[in-house]
Amino acid sequence: MHEATSRMDMNMFAQAVNLTPQQTIEQMHVLANEGFLRKVGAGYGLTDKGKNALKISLQVPEDKAFRFYVGVDEPLGLSARSIEEFYTAIKEVSVDSLDFHLYRGDFERWVEEVLQDEDLADEVDEVEGYGLNGEDLRKALLRIIDERYGVGDLL
Repeated sequence: MHEATSRMDMNMFAQAVNLTPQQTIEQMHVLANEGFLRKVGAGYGLTDKGKNALKISLQVPEDKAFRFYVGVDEPLGLSARSIEEFYTAIKEVSVDSLDFHLYRGDFERWVEEVLQDEDLADEVDEVEGYGLNGEDLRKALLRIIDERYGVGDLL
């Protein structure tokens, strides 16, 4: 992915993403119309929406995935390797699992140490201070992730 996001000419980019130059130009126009790219001189640059789309889909290694449990030694068999997968899992997982992880500091620690997003980790920590549980907790977690990354708009 890094190679396709560095500065390069259209033919090199088309080859890197396995499209013809014409297909690449068409896709660039679509992405610009959807707000992921902006015209910069003779080329294109990522907008904040485009940067967020890349960031939420970047996966951490399998051994760094967040694994959901409902209690100690009670795994659910559900894991997340990206912000997108984490958001989706929070929407689906039982509220018992959310309660279990939040009040142990598991979400905050994973977001800070693995995703390296200290600001989001601080927001998760604030949610813990609200004393929420159940569906209210789920809504609060989804809201802060969505506000930070616009995940709801991208999924």
